[in-house]
Order: sequence, then structure tokens, then C-alpha cells
Amino acid sequence: MAHTHSIPSVDEQFEFTAESKRRLTIGIIAGVVLVGIGAFMAAKGIGGHEHAEAAHGAAAHGGAAHEAATEAHHYKWTTRLWANVWVNSIYFTGAAVAGMFFLAYNYLGQAGWSAVFKRVPEALPAFLPVTGVIMLITFFVAGHDLFHWTHEGLYEVGGPEYDPIIAGKKGFLNTPFFLGRMIFYFVSWYGLWRVVRKYSLQEDLEGGTAYYEKSIKYSTAFLVVFAVTSSTSAWDLIMSIDTHWFSTMFGWYTLASWHVTGLAVITLVVVSLKEKGYLKGVNDSHFHDLGKFMFAFSIFWAYVWFAQFMLIYYANLPEETIYYRERFSGYGGIYKAPFFINIFMCFVFPFLVLMTRDAKRTPIILKIACWGILVGHYFDFYTNIMPGTVGEHGGFGPIEFGMILIFACAFIWSVSAQLTKANLIPKNHPMLEESLHHDI
Repeated sequence: MAHTHSIPSVDEQFEFTAESKRRLTIGIIAGVVLVGIGAFMAAKGIGGHEHAEAAHGAAAHGGAAHEAATEAHHYKWTTRLWANVWVNSIYFTGAAVAGMFFLAYNYLGQAGWSAVFKRVPEALPAFLPVTGVIMLITFFVAGHDLFHWTHEGLYEVGGPEYDPIIAGKKGFLNTPFFLGRMIFYFVSWYGLWRVVRKYSLQEDLEGGTAYYEKSIKYSTAFLVVFAVTSSTSAWDLIMSIDTHWFSTMFGWYTLASWHVTGLAVITLVVVSLKEKGYLKGVNDSHFHDLGKFMFAFSIFWAYVWFAQFMLIYYANLPEETIYYRERFSGYGGIYKAPFFINIFMCFVFPFLVLMTRDAKRTPIILKIACWGILVGHYFDFYTNIMPGTVGEHGGFGPIEFGMILIFACAFIWSVSAQLTKANLIPKNHPMLEESLHHDI
């Protein structure tokens, strides 16, 4: 059976054409124009959601809602702009770091099946410095608007703003320590990727197994670091927005969301490259395995989502249940639709679409599943971040669509540029022969 997957050559060079660059540039410009229009509308109070009474009514239910109501008194239209920057930065950070996560556990498991397309996940983490810098700038400019815990009055005992719950978390939630952790996340993730990427390129030139063995060691180091930082970064960058609320499952929840988002990106790029005549060594069995990964981890995400929701619902403690009350029925119900779109697109849709064997081997169905997952997990981060930052002022308009367009085009540009820097198929990878004859 091996001969059925034989290919004439493993020499393939991706071309990032001038036409592709032109389209991405147009997309970025269109996104900037949309954000500009949305910012003008927000500044003039056009098309906003005003549900102040809902916010004040929710304040009686617990500390998290009290924070939202308090912030409503100091709301600035720019907060919605910065909140969208934060949502997209979190989303694309996850997609980027998931590429390194995929590489790392394949190296550690000495998996052979993925070798033929490993340059795709290998290209994703190059975007990490972009989102890292953007998030640092956003925190310095708008940290007080997005993160309630940054207000100094909360820690002044006896002061009018004193909050004993938040004050009790000062040892962890303070600006210097927060910034230090945030820088460590991006430096460690990106730095370990650079090492593995360097060995991968050297392996192409020199062959042998020495660089493969080194890549396994550094991939193991990444997995150790990521095992901790995937959770702590979720606490810092997302969960701390709702400072009173916490969940011991939130780290796993965010990791599951990032991972399946990354898997959808990897699969979509692999299928698209195959359709354009690249990656001739990729066959239906590779598609099948990628489809199984998306199917399995969509179920895993749903399991963690339900477990977190069920435990909070069962406990029925105001400080916990307010998190879901705000998203389901708070602020006039403006987050109810994203809440249910999230559940449907992240679990129900991929579960039904990818259930059969043939579906996982059909490129068009895989692409539909990928787009569904990508849209669904955008709403996942949207519903996690927007209620705690903009409250009743949230919604979907030019700012949201424009910001997605800017980040998506920049991300595609980054991945495309990385793909041009090496042979698309790692021709001296020790497991390449196994991957080229992958058959299930």
C-alpha cells in the first residue's frame, strides 16, 4: 500500500505572491476604515446599547456585577475600542501559541504522521511578538479601563472604594507582578519556538538526527513551561477582568479553546495549501487525523465548559453565578446571542459535521468545520471579556468587524511570510518517510 502515497519530490517552496500581499493590505486598510467609522459612531453615541437600569439591577446580585456597575459610571467610548483590541489579541495569541503546542507534543511523542505538514504549525508562533507588544501597549494605555483591580482606591482600607476581596488578592494582582508575568509568557513561548524553529531549518540543511533529538528536549521544556503558563496567563489576561469571580477550571477551559482554535487554523491552512497544489505528500489519512483532532478537542472543550458551568450552577453562590447571569440575562440580554452561538459553533456544529469518517476526509467539509470552530471560539473569548470590560455598551458593529479584519489579515501575512522561509516539506525530518506513507 505504501506506493499509493509516493510523491515525485519533497522540494516545495511556498510563494507569497504580490497579489496575496495586495489583498491582505486592502483587508487591513478596510479594517482600519471600519474601526474609524465605529470609533466615530461610538464617540457620538450612535448605535450603542444603553441598559443602565439592567446594570444597576444586576449590582444587587454580587461583587462582579457591582464592579460592572461602578465602571459604567466612568465609561469612556474608547474602552470598547481597547476591549476589542484585547479580545483579538487573546484570540490570535492562542492560535499562535497553539502551533508551538502542537509541534511540542508531536516531538515529545515522536509522532511521524504530522511530519509532512509540520511547517504549518511551525509558522504560527511568529505572530506572538505582534500580539505581545499590542497587549503591553493596551495595558499601559487602557489598563485602568479594562481591569478593575488596577484602581488604587480599592486597596485603601477605610476609603470609599475599598474592596476587601480585591485587596486580598493584591499579592498576585498588582501591576509590576502582572507585567512581569505577561512579559515572561511571551518571551518564554516565543524564545522556545525560535530554538525549535532554528533546529528545524538546520535539519533541512544538514540532515541527521541530532537536531531532531535537540528539538525533543526543547519541546519538552516548552510543555513544562506551558503546563503552568497556559493556566496562569488565562487567570491574568482574561479571568482577572472579573476580579471577584474565579474558577479553578478556567485555565483548562482557556487551553482547550486555544488548542482547538489552533487545530482549526492548522487544518485550514493545510487543506488550502493542498488545494493550491502544495503539500503533495499530504493525503486523506492526514486530513482524517486532523479532523479527529478537531472533533476530539471540540468535545473536550465542551466537557470543560459544562463541568465549569455545572459546578457553579450547582453551588449557587452569588459570587460565582453572577458570571453566567451577566452573560445570559444581564445588560438587557445583549450577550445572550453570543453566549448560545458560542456553545453551538464550538461544540454542536463540529460534533455533527465531523462525526463520520468520510467527513474528515473531505476537504470542503473540513474547511466548513474549521470556519465554524474559528467563529465559535471568537465568540468564546468575546463573551469572556466584553461583559466585564464594556458591560451594557457592548455589541457588534464596525469596530468589532474592523478589528477582526485587521488582526486576521496581519496573522495571515505573518504565517505566509514564515512559510516562504523554508521548504514546505521538512525533507530531512527522520519521520518523513513514515509521514509520506501514512495510511489509516
